[in-house]
Amino acid sequence: MSDSPWKTAADRRSEREEKRIAVLRTAAQAFNELGYHATSLDDIARRLNVTKPTIYYYVKNKEEILFECVRIGLEMLDTASNEVTGHGGSAYEELVAVMTTYVGIVTMDFGMCVIRVGEEPLTEDSRRTLRSLKRRIDLKFRFLIERGIAEGSIVSCDPKIAAFTLSGALSWVARWYRPDGELDPAEIARQSIALLLNGLRPRPDMG
Repeated sequence: MSDSPWKTAADRRSEREEKRIAVLRTAAQAFNELGYHATSLDDIARRLNVTKPTIYYYVKNKEEILFECVRIGLEMLDTASNEVTGHGGSAYEELVAVMTTYVGIVTMDFGMCVIRVGEEPLTEDSRRTLRSLKRRIDLKFRFLIERGIAEGSIVSCDPKIAAFTLSGALSWVARWYRPDGELDPAEIARQSIALLLNGLRPRPDMG
């Protein structure tokens, strides 16, 4: 190992990326709490205990910050859904797994920003890019529902309407969830999924 006090190029890149993510995460927290338009770069800088010019070293402007926050959140949803599918379970079981991870991510800073702020404040080009990511996630829901119908683990329904209903209901969790609330994300996911998939009416096997 070198005794040089100077960091390698790889170390500097890693450190810069770590600080950039800190800027984005802090911005996401501020956007979630205050709203996009009510949050300034000065607010973000104050939360990080740095100067406003320091922020510009990591991002171009506030719009780029929002784009990156939403992109990261959507990619987290996409990656997580990929990780819990394709392991040999029924489509119903995989759908439950995807829904559970979905709730977990929309209660995190970047995932919450996808729902509470979204892409609307951005340019049309940026919105188009982010909506393509959203569509990938929606198609995963539809595919699992279609597969479940075919194999008999999910009742016959319109996969498009079902996918929109499930993702829409789970997305709403991000708007009312509070970290200091009585229920943690896992319990919220469990109860929400049970209601969405089983309904409110008593079933014959419930006695």
